[in-house]
Amino acid sequence: MHKMWWKILGSVLVLYATIAGFLATVPELPILHETIRNLYFHVPMWFAMIVLFSISVFYSIKVLRSNNPLDDIKAVESVNTGIVFGILGIVTGSVWAKFTWGQAWSFDVKQNFAAIALLLYFAYLVLRNAIDEEQKRAKISAIYNIFAYPMMVVLLFVLPRLQDSLHPGNGGNPGFNSYDLDSRMRMVFYPACLGWIIIGYWIYTLLFRLRSIDKNSAL
Repeated sequence: MHKMWWKILGSVLVLYATIAGFLATVPELPILHETIRNLYFHVPMWFAMIVLFSISVFYSIKVLRSNNPLDDIKAVESVNTGIVFGILGIVTGSVWAKFTWGQAWSFDVKQNFAAIALLLYFAYLVLRNAIDEEQKRAKISAIYNIFAYPMMVVLLFVLPRLQDSLHPGNGGNPGFNSYDLDSRMRMVFYPACLGWIIIGYWIYTLLFRLRSIDKNSAL
């Protein structure tokens, strides 16, 4: 049981954030209105994705140093899980945009760059499937992953700030401040972020264990 505490914590935080996200009071803001509740779901998906991609690049670096096949499995499974959270981030963002901007995909600069960032990691998976030899696949995909990670950071956090964007905090558009994200929302938003990050890590560990079992069975 002592090894399960973080899984229990993640489950409790997500359950709490989900219930409070729908039922707790939120600021009455023009345009956003009740859709601001999506902040509890949309943004945590991206945070979880970034953490998982960070884990992936860490193990990609280890692959080049150790040639350990388990490190390669950890790298690819964290990418697989991160992509799922990235897709959820885009879907929840599109739903939010539909009700606040009038259309699900307005070709906002951050929407476009987020889609390109995900395509970088889809390309990583395609690259892996195109190489049959195990050690060669591990090294080449590790090198690709190491270069893809800073590109993802630039696409999500740097380039959108250089252009006009409907997203808060980009292109001169003010981000969520103490007026928008008040103390009531922070009590839900921060646990939601931590909870979804833990759940994402948990899913990644499960996928790693399944892939390790398959690999050992094939030997």
